[in-house]
Amino acid sequence: MISVSLGMKKNLSYHVAHHSFGTLVLSANLPIECIAKMMDHANITTTHDYAKVTDKEVSDNMEKIKHGFLYC
Repeated sequence: MISVSLGMKKNLSYHVAHHSFGTLVLSANLPIECIAKMMDHANITTTHDYAKVTDKEVSDNMEKIKHGFLYC
């Protein structure tokens, strides 16, 4: 099982993988509209429920603001 290989204690179900995918591609700065299409969501609100902003992204963007470089 992939989850065991990754050291996960939780089963890697389709649902968990779908959430992980949404969060990973959002972290790669893909436009939310593109992510919605990739995930086959008719409503972008659904994509917002799946793709979560990580604490690292917030921290990285705060550093960009601090240094005067904000590229969102």
